[in-house]
Amino acid sequence: MKIEEVLNKQQIKIVEKLACEIWNQHFIPIIGKAQVDYMLDKFQSKKGLSEQIKKGCLYFLIKTDDNYIGYLSVLPKKNELFLSKLYIKSSERGKKIGKKAIEFVENLAEKKGLHRITLTVNKYNTNTIKAYEKMGFTNISSIVQDIGNGFIMDDYKMEKMLKSNI
Repeated sequence: MKIEEVLNKQQIKIVEKLACEIWNQHFIPIIGKAQVDYMLDKFQSKKGLSEQIKKGCLYFLIKTDDNYIGYLSVLPKKNELFLSKLYIKSSERGKKIGKKAIEFVENLAEKKGLHRITLTVNKYNTNTIKAYEKMGFTNISSIVQDIGNGFIMDDYKMEKMLKSNI
């Protein structure tokens, strides 16, 4: 498995394509097609991705062999690294790719001198919550965010303190 930073328009198109595939498979049963379509257009389109990158979000593509199988995004903040996105194709789940991606994020946080990783996860995304808990994340709060167009994100905020901080 390789993880490469998204640095050009071609890579942004790959992220957009992966997002469309993964979100339509995984999130329609959780939040419905209308909200998936809205979020893909607002946050995971070429325009949305480019805007986030300009604001400091770092995007990375996850690759095995010659195939892109997922992506992740982080946003360095003052005291933490916020894991904004971690999505892997359904055909590649259960292969420890998420665990390796989290290890990558942990290393990135430590390189940036940050000792805590936070994330938000939909309250009804139970398998993902369990996976994060297995990797050392704890649920620290509940967050409801209005994202526009009549939609909300109903999430848990989770965090992991890194060993170098203990």
